[in-house]
Amino acid sequence: MAKITIVTDAWHPQVNGVVRSLDNTIDEMRRLGHEIMLVTPDRFRNIPLPSYPEIRIALTRYRTVEKEIDKFQPSYVHIATEGPLGYYARKWCLKNKMPFSTSYHTRFPEYVTARIPIPASILYGMVRNFHNAGNVCMVATASLEAELTARGFKNLKRWSRGIDHNLYKPQPLVDRPFGLPRPIFMQVGRIAVEKNIEAFLELDLPGSKVVVGDGPAREKLQKAYSDTLFTGAKFGQELAEHYAQADVFVFPSKTDTFGNVILEALAAGAPVAAYPVTGPADILGGHPKAGALDSDLREACLKALDCSREAARALAETYTWEAATRQFLENVMRANGVSPDEIEKAYAPGLEMRSA
Repeated sequence: MAKITIVTDAWHPQVNGVVRSLDNTIDEMRRLGHEIMLVTPDRFRNIPLPSYPEIRIALTRYRTVEKEIDKFQPSYVHIATEGPLGYYARKWCLKNKMPFSTSYHTRFPEYVTARIPIPASILYGMVRNFHNAGNVCMVATASLEAELTARGFKNLKRWSRGIDHNLYKPQPLVDRPFGLPRPIFMQVGRIAVEKNIEAFLELDLPGSKVVVGDGPAREKLQKAYSDTLFTGAKFGQELAEHYAQADVFVFPSKTDTFGNVILEALAAGAPVAAYPVTGPADILGGHPKAGALDSDLREACLKALDCSREAARALAETYTWEAATRQFLENVMRANGVSPDEIEKAYAPGLEMRSA
């Protein structure tokens, strides 16, 4: 089996789609017998990002990262982020003439320009240069692939996502969940400016609004929208129980590249309301009974009230971490010129790929 080094600047204690995707993929690869070595901020001296302490920035030198990778002698290297560790790993691969794969998780240019007045075109040039140095850049959806292709990104391959169907599942509905009248419109995720949560909070909707999560914008929004219940971050079974009481899951972000929380909500039986943008459009497109897409988010929310909880669950069941991991492994090996026959040997019998 393979020895795979995975390098990511996004890691625990962060709670986001990047970390969850890597966690689940790593678990599946280890189940298949692959040996995984992680290069993450917690392995080095690190500091919290100002104003966003859950994000840790590694303070280390290239030579230190080089020694760690040299010691492991990986068969393959995958670089998940464009941060300091990602750049050191990229340098190591180029120096050693080792092909590598990357993955495009975050609209870094949009996230930065939402905070600092830097032209997105400059930032996209930097990000494009980072990923194009590799042999494969993984993207989660067809629409993101098309968008990045238009921006000059090369060697794009699909890597979808999965869901824990045993944890996130429909549960009996209670009359007044959280002590609030129905319908319950719920949003789950990191509370930050790029998530566009105010677009949801400002809507005139029947029933109640609930926001589950934490982040740098929580205090400001909680004060401004006192009619909304902010529960704080929830995890595991408690989070699953929250999802299961939502009548509609609202996804207001226009910058996410996928939206793992959409799958979690669908798996719990909650229809989804969202803008018709990358991520929700890819997941919900062609499945009008599982959710509603509309450029008017209020209209999407009201339409979603008439959607089917059974259809939402059925759509979520088409996504598995086994299939997503097969895509990931195939892409990692393809980056190194491995033949299709050799790639097939890396998989457990019976795994099926899902085309996202």
